[in-house]
Amino acid sequence: MDFMVDIQIRPPVEKIGYQHNIMVVGSCFTEHIGGRLANLKFPVVQNPNGILFDPLSVCRSLASYIAAKQYKAEELIELNGLWQSWQHHSKYSGLNVQEVLDKINQSQQAAHKFLKQSDWLIITLGSAFFYRLAATGEPVANCHRAPAQSFIKHLTEIDEIITSMDGCIRQVFTFNPGLKIILTISPVRHIREGLVENNRSKSRLIEAVHQLVEKYESVYYFPAYELVIDVLRDYRFFDIDLVHPNYAATEFVYEKFVEYFIEKDASRLMVEIKDILNAYRHRPLHATSGAHTNFLKAYLKKTQQFQQKNPQFDFTQELKYFSRNAV
Repeated sequence: MDFMVDIQIRPPVEKIGYQHNIMVVGSCFTEHIGGRLANLKFPVVQNPNGILFDPLSVCRSLASYIAAKQYKAEELIELNGLWQSWQHHSKYSGLNVQEVLDKINQSQQAAHKFLKQSDWLIITLGSAFFYRLAATGEPVANCHRAPAQSFIKHLTEIDEIITSMDGCIRQVFTFNPGLKIILTISPVRHIREGLVENNRSKSRLIEAVHQLVEKYESVYYFPAYELVIDVLRDYRFFDIDLVHPNYAATEFVYEKFVEYFIEKDASRLMVEIKDILNAYRHRPLHATSGAHTNFLKAYLKKTQQFQQKNPQFDFTQELKYFSRNAV
């Protein structure tokens, strides 16, 4: 008896390997995949603007990386005692305007360089709702808890999404012709907009994304949304807020991503690297026991052997920990 609906996932012709640079941009769900790959020592840059939800903000951020845009003080605003950017996540906010600018502009420079050298760009879209400042019409990627009346909310039309993203994709391919793109839709529910509105929003993103995938050979779709909403299809796979997929759901999606989008050789290396990292993060109750000392010595030898065979990986921290404590 089948307890899950099967789903067909089309893998890319060339899959992701450790030799590839990967930039991930978009919603918080992007960072579930990007964060796991980064932890396993893939060369990854995640969300240089911070988390972004709507396609227009994503496109605007990518255009700014291509242009190596440098922000100026007049583009920041002071809100709730902090200097902030309407185009950046609050992780860039701060008390000192120059420090905020420096942090943003350093991220911009690094993103420009990395995107030029990237092999893969993973974009996760979260919502078709888009916001502008009511006073000026300026587009806003992050509202920074400003009063709701400060903004005009707009549910982006499918044609608007396609036009914006099509132009963005062409711009990115001109900047980096060898780049391949993976598009995906976040399964996180934006219930602040309402359930009906959330479904309208997701449906527009899905239709727009599939039209773009059909247009470009180097653009692929990974069905993160369908894996959670249609395959798992149960509130037990959501957090207590009933909005965010829980660990079991994100692990399921991540495993599917690895199965269909990661090279077999890279998958085997991931298993060995994860084993070393688990040993590095293990903290025993009795750190001075003979058993733990032997454990550390074994992993010191294992890590040294692994790095000798795979010198492209940096295990400086892990080796330092194993050698310092294996005495």
